[in-house]
Amino acid sequence: MLKIYTSNETQLYILPYIDKTSKLLFRGREYKCSIGHNGTKLKKREGDGTTPIGNFMARQILYRPDRISKPITSLPTNALSPDDAWCDDPYRVEYNRMVKLPFSGSHELLWRKDNLYDVILVIGYNDSPPLAHYGSAIFIHCSTRDYKPTKGCIALAKKTLISILPHITKKSSINIMQY
Repeated sequence: MLKIYTSNETQLYILPYIDKTSKLLFRGREYKCSIGHNGTKLKKREGDGTTPIGNFMARQILYRPDRISKPITSLPTNALSPDDAWCDDPYRVEYNRMVKLPFSGSHELLWRKDNLYDVILVIGYNDSPPLAHYGSAIFIHCSTRDYKPTKGCIALAKKTLISILPHITKKSSINIMQY
């Protein structure tokens, strides 16, 4: 049975659903979102296709300056460039950190041809300090038009993501629930 949560000014709730679109609750509103293609999991591991369950803090905003204006937010904000990537190599000291290309370890490109990373809210998951194999690059980013499941991130419509950013602060909590 899914518990009903009321959202306040600083809390985001991700409500995962099996066989239908998940929801993000924020400031009394409900938004369509997608999560990892294998659902949610308390003990997430690198590459398992799940979104981690738990309460996480908002860290920073990354955005494509060639596609959108600098988002309005009180969070630290950084413009991406073509040589930006995120290390997903659990054997590297840079694991679950932003890196610059060229980079010899396994990594995910942040400057993508599609629009999924036009704006990214970096979630404070497995980052203080990062533990190898526990998962990396967990973001809230832009969704596909049909809300295709992610590899573990949360995806929202770009317009929705940009509209909620002014209300998210360093004290905001991102609460990813169980089914």
